[in-house]
Amino acid sequence: MQREEQVSFLAEKIRQADAVLIGGGSGLSSAAGYNHYHWLPYMEKCLQDFKEWYGLKSPFDGFYYCYSSPEQQWAYYARYIQSMWDAPTGQPYYDLSDIVAEKEVFVLTTNIDMQFERIFQKERICDYQGNSGYVQCSQPCHDQIYSNVEMIRRMNENIRELRVTSELLPRCNECGRIMVPWVRDDTFLEGKDWREGVRRYENFLKKYLMNGTDKNVVLLELGVGEMTPSIIKLPFWEMTYKNEKVFYACLNQKKSSVPEHIKDKGIYIAGDLAETLRDLKENIVGKEM
Repeated sequence: MQREEQVSFLAEKIRQADAVLIGGGSGLSSAAGYNHYHWLPYMEKCLQDFKEWYGLKSPFDGFYYCYSSPEQQWAYYARYIQSMWDAPTGQPYYDLSDIVAEKEVFVLTTNIDMQFERIFQKERICDYQGNSGYVQCSQPCHDQIYSNVEMIRRMNENIRELRVTSELLPRCNECGRIMVPWVRDDTFLEGKDWREGVRRYENFLKKYLMNGTDKNVVLLELGVGEMTPSIIKLPFWEMTYKNEKVFYACLNQKKSSVPEHIKDKGIYIAGDLAETLRDLKENIVGKEM
């Protein structure tokens, strides 16, 4: 099929679906202009001085950089996280919201940039790799995450020479250790908030894919790369293979194809993800008007 035919075909599958499970990867935010693995204008403008001083290859390069002091590290964290708090909601996310507006929907995402939270309720999201809008104890000594919006604002107002003062370093109320962003690394807290997100995801699967349900479900994989295939891509393939009424759709920048064992139950649309979602929205919303 040509691309236009692919989009129309997928639009019809979504119209027929009882539910849509979205698997959101970094390519979706890249399509919105917020690439965390390469420099694009918005992030580069926000982090220009850090990029030049440390020779950073990407925003994430700065996130995992080995700084000489926590004051330097948290200066970067603060600026980077503030850029995510301040970033306008990307148009691809608005288009996605319109595409699934009439459906039961759930989002499983590896993104940490809070874009999904702009358009879907928390109850419909599982932040599997964390969320940059929260901090946790670096130990972690207790099971709690905390919103960082105010501490991030204060630190940004007081960055001097790419540092924050020691007094502004966020510290754990329980043990006094420095806190860290709630983002996947070797100290990541898979606590009650993380488990609750996973439980919401599992409940959605039980309702629409398990227990002998007779529901039409579209698995919509958006911008998922090869770094962590075990979270979204491989489970989506397995669910498609095992469930007769599941249809798998992969939208991504790179050319590829649906795996052989599910080729009759899936579609791969390559190309600019922002354009694909825009065209998909026009196809769905336009025909409903």
